Amino acid sequence: MEGVTEFLTEFFKVGGAIAWAIMISLVLTLAVVVERCVVLYFTSGVNSNSFIRGIEGAILSGNLDKVARQCQTENFPLSRIIHSGVSKAAKSDEEVQAAMDEAALRELPRLEKRTGYLPMLANIATLLGLLGTIKGMIASFGAAGGGSTDKAAALAEGISEALHCTFMGLFVGVVALLAYSLLQGRTQALVDDIHEGTVRVMNLIVTNRNMIKQGAEKAA
Repeated sequence: MEGVTEFLTEFFKVGGAIAWAIMISLVLTLAVVVERCVVLYFTSGVNSNSFIRGIEGAILSGNLDKVARQCQTENFPLSRIIHSGVSKAAKSDEEVQAAMDEAALRELPRLEKRTGYLPMLANIATLLGLLGTIKGMIASFGAAGGGSTDKAAALAEGISEALHCTFMGLFVGVVALLAYSLLQGRTQALVDDIHEGTVRVMNLIVTNRNMIKQGAEKAA
């Protein structure tokens, strides 16, 4: 930990404005990662198979009120989409599908938003690191060819700036791209679960239309 503190202290000392810009990109990267992890792993993740098995019996018996209550209790993207379809279950298949499609158009972008910022932040951090590298090398060559009384110290300072900026730029870029790959994989898994779950529920509604109508009539 002490070595990290020393490195960061030296980085800010020799990196100047570019060092702060790279750190800002790191902070933004971490903010996006934390927010996406909360959404994708805690507020949106669910075992779709167990959830659908839990409402399957109610759909087969035509007890749509029970399905609606279960969906409202769970309150995650798949349950909200299914709730929209079940609310139209007594109507035509086209209306049920349209209701679930409309709900999906609201829910899926919430899963996918902000993750796309991570590749951009990775590129920005890498380019900032390259900019700091070039700046440091310019300072080094200027010291070597100039009239400075302490050329060795000026040369070392320029090289130090170049290497620190290179390291931090690449480090932030690697972190951002790795996080993007993991979050994108999680997002795709959730989207696939939603598509599979909505198709299964739609098939249940279509194949048990008579039971659903009888249940709706009893409820009325």
